[in-house]
Amino acid sequence: MSAALLYPFIIVAGCLQALGNSMNAQLRGKMVNPWLAATVSFLPIVFVFTTLFFTMPTPLPTLDTLGKMPWYAPLGGVAGAVAVFGGLAFIDKVGAGPFNGMTLTANILTSLAMDAFGLFGLQAAGFKPLPWLGGLLMALGVIFIAKTGGKQDGGDEKGLGAKLLYPFIIVAGMLMAVGVVWNAQLRGALENPWLAATVSFVPVVFVFAFIFLLRPTPLPNRQDLAGVRWWMPLAGLTGAVAVFAGLLFVDKVGAGAFNGLLITANLLTSVALDHFGWLGMKQVRAGAPRLIGAAIMVAGIVLISVF
Repeated sequence: MSAALLYPFIIVAGCLQALGNSMNAQLRGKMVNPWLAATVSFLPIVFVFTTLFFTMPTPLPTLDTLGKMPWYAPLGGVAGAVAVFGGLAFIDKVGAGPFNGMTLTANILTSLAMDAFGLFGLQAAGFKPLPWLGGLLMALGVIFIAKTGGKQDGGDEKGLGAKLLYPFIIVAGMLMAVGVVWNAQLRGALENPWLAATVSFVPVVFVFAFIFLLRPTPLPNRQDLAGVRWWMPLAGLTGAVAVFAGLLFVDKVGAGAFNGLLITANLLTSVALDHFGWLGMKQVRAGAPRLIGAAIMVAGIVLISVF
């Protein structure tokens, strides 16, 4: 199969990833307790991938491949889940455009650093100026997009409060990049992609469920639960499509093309979510700063993907 035939699926995965962040924000509002909301978001993922693994249980890993697996590989899902939880808790405060712009920029800059220095078992590629220039363009694009991010909250004070969340969002984006590498190593060791996806997400559910048991309040009331729409608990699944796409397709289309398509689709979908106020997001019109920022980020992604 031609690699180009996989591009539409990757683009859809990027769009779903952006939608999942906004869906998680709505789920968080109805579930009240963020740990309960995160548990509800990730449970369907484990159910779906476990069912698929039992349906297609082969191939299975060997003792040799398991012995070569790094200890941190099963934690790739946990690293990526930090960004999901950030979206669940913060995206309605900073806006879909600034949130996804910052996480994606931190993601790509961290990926460039891992490639350059050969971190986590990657082959060191050294410093390449054009991809790093692309990363700087992405950061510049985020500045343009985020300039209007605080205005949706209705005041300078709340806008400043939203900006205090930026460091956490940046760290979440960095962990997202690390999680992709760890998941790829997990996929190589376990061989079966459905088993790898299950193992990746089971610790996530365990962590969030455990924290919820430690902090079980507040809880949603009957009115809150009545406001839960059928699509809200599927937020985790939409984001899991991008994770699984990485497990399957990165080696077929190349990391540059995969991340370029995924991130571009995510970014443009995020700006559209804010502009039209879809999925209950507060409406923030895509004026000149946001459109310029999106264009600059796309230019940065092209430099990173091509060179």
